[in-house]
Amino acid sequence: MNKLILSAAALALASSAAMAQDVVRMGTEGAYPPWNYLDDSGEVAGFERELGDELCARAELNCEWVVNDWDSIIPNLVSGNYDTIIAGMSITPERAEVIAFTQEYTPPDPSAYLALSADADLEGGVVAAQTGTIQAAFVAQQGWSLVEFATPEETVAAVRNGEADAVLADKSYLAAIVAEDDSVVLLEREEQIGGGVGMGLRQSDTELKDKFDAVIGEMKCDGSLNELIEKWEVASTFDDC
Repeated sequence: MNKLILSAAALALASSAAMAQDVVRMGTEGAYPPWNYLDDSGEVAGFERELGDELCARAELNCEWVVNDWDSIIPNLVSGNYDTIIAGMSITPERAEVIAFTQEYTPPDPSAYLALSADADLEGGVVAAQTGTIQAAFVAQQGWSLVEFATPEETVAAVRNGEADAVLADKSYLAAIVAEDDSVVLLEREEQIGGGVGMGLRQSDTELKDKFDAVIGEMKCDGSLNELIEKWEVASTFDDC
């Protein structure tokens, strides 16, 4: 009888472990609308939530969403706290040395400057950017005065309170802010930096990467990915699949 009980317990544990392995944890920041944000009920929402849910459905994966601060989002993927990053992350050679990327699910989005006035001095002033972003790296490369913040909201707040003369970020993120606040403007100057946006995975998870690559390609070819990009106004659309 004891052996039967132990056997049943072992089977239950094995089944539980198998189910846990079937869950793909989707890591995102939850603070970068319209790409990803938390809605009034605290749930992940936005372009990448809708896209991620559709990718998981097509790949027949059971996915759960995990929110993580941007500045530790890559280390916590590598350490196993979740299985993917889907957080508006541009594909760069530096990041690709640490993690693997799927094919891009949006083309490169221009980076723009938000300021209090159209004559903001970029070269002689202070430019804010979120820590660990392609925008922060770009400002540093120009030799300009850079101030970094952990969250995108803090970069915009720095402009509003006079701590910075401008903030450099994805145009899709800043455009939504300017549309609702006439005290700030977008400068005419834009930067084209970084590659398209892709999902990040551990370099060892080749099978999972292949699954997501396949369904991203499928959505490109059937037009559904362009429909989501247009709906959320996150980037330009793809010309073809």
